[in-house]
Amino acid sequence: MDLSKVGKLIYTLRKEKDMTQKQVADLMNISDKAISKWERGLGCPDVSLLPELSQILGVNIEGILLGTMQPNETVGGNMKKIKFYVCPQCGNLLTSTGEADISCCGKRVEALVPMKADEEHRLTIEPVEDELYITSPHSMRKDHYLTFVAYVTGDKVFLAKQYPEWDMQFCFHKYAHGKLYFHCSKDGLYYQLI
Repeated sequence: MDLSKVGKLIYTLRKEKDMTQKQVADLMNISDKAISKWERGLGCPDVSLLPELSQILGVNIEGILLGTMQPNETVGGNMKKIKFYVCPQCGNLLTSTGEADISCCGKRVEALVPMKADEEHRLTIEPVEDELYITSPHSMRKDHYLTFVAYVTGDKVFLAKQYPEWDMQFCFHKYAHGKLYFHCSKDGLYYQLI
């Protein structure tokens, strides 16, 4: 671990937050001399202080320890590059349109890899005027159900959260050609073209 890099990062992040060493130290119940020591590369925060420091500075612990933040390449928000993440612990749904370090319930969550819908998971899509009426015979039991459906075009995402024991039917306004992504609680993420 490069203490100089760690110190420079802590200094930079603290300045971005427009905070003094004393303000950070007071939030952490430590001396401002400790913050000064870290920023000068003469020491490193104790492991027990890292979670609190990362929360105050708005950065993950790994970034602090590496002493660097790697900015993502700007992708312009192209929704066709959307990635879906579902926390295996709590079921929380997160999305990104570029590379992201996503964590939930204290664990890293990897992007789901979409599979082309098979017959068992295929959604029924019926155009009704300027809407798409979507249904599915898929099981909607608590232990096996579709958790969400997303209609993705180049610049828009429409998301419908689904719940167990609900009928799987709803409408999306049709905008253009795109993809329907949907997540089965047992089998993963699927897609089909519209």
